Amino acid sequence: MALHFLADDEATSDEVARAVVGDVVALTGAEAHHAAVVRRVRAGEQVTVGDGRGVWLTGEVEDAAPKRVTVRVDGRREFPAAAPRLVLVQALAKGDRDELAIQAATELGADEIVPWQASRSVSRWDSAKAAKGVARWQQIVREAAKQAHRAWVPTVGEPVSTKQLAARSGARLLVLEPTASIGLSSLAGEPGDARDLVLIVGPEGGIAPDELDALTTVGATLVRLGDTVLRTSTAGPAALALLNARLGRW
Repeated sequence: MALHFLADDEATSDEVARAVVGDVVALTGAEAHHAAVVRRVRAGEQVTVGDGRGVWLTGEVEDAAPKRVTVRVDGRREFPAAAPRLVLVQALAKGDRDELAIQAATELGADEIVPWQASRSVSRWDSAKAAKGVARWQQIVREAAKQAHRAWVPTVGEPVSTKQLAARSGARLLVLEPTASIGLSSLAGEPGDARDLVLIVGPEGGIAPDELDALTTVGATLVRLGDTVLRTSTAGPAALALLNARLGRW
């Protein structure tokens, strides 16, 4: 399989989005360095290049230098955005467990990642940490999307509180809760429903009772994944795998 690269700034993304067969697109900055120095691409090698928003180019490397890699386009495809969109609301967790969750979720098809400051989250993002945290998650998601050869890179939203999460409209809220009486597989992939499927995953200590009440009050459904309790780093990816199967994407 050809190496895949992503435009890493707005100007390059626009260039990739507009490119047609016969054009030359240029990777610069960190992505050019990664292509030429880390992955060691050479002139004549076939690669793919994406804008992260559905455009997928194939082409041949014409020149590879650490600051600029040029690719002659010989093919173009456009992938539509997924419907329904799969959204992972991941509670902040200690260590790197939330990062493991969003990395795997990206590989498994999440279309949007939302950090959640749950009441039992050990990790806390104050205003100073929030910007750095979001940037870190964006980097993880980007690299995972590139590794998985995804045409669409998931967006990473701003951190939300439980109140903000409960106010999310136009979506099906599915709360992963081990004590729920309904299995996720009984609800996944109902035909004709194009609303976002929002999977809500709590922190290590679980979702607090008052948070469950707040979410169910606005119509969220509590669902379980089998009879075991999964870690916060594995619950979301496991649910995404199930949804992909039920939606016919796998």
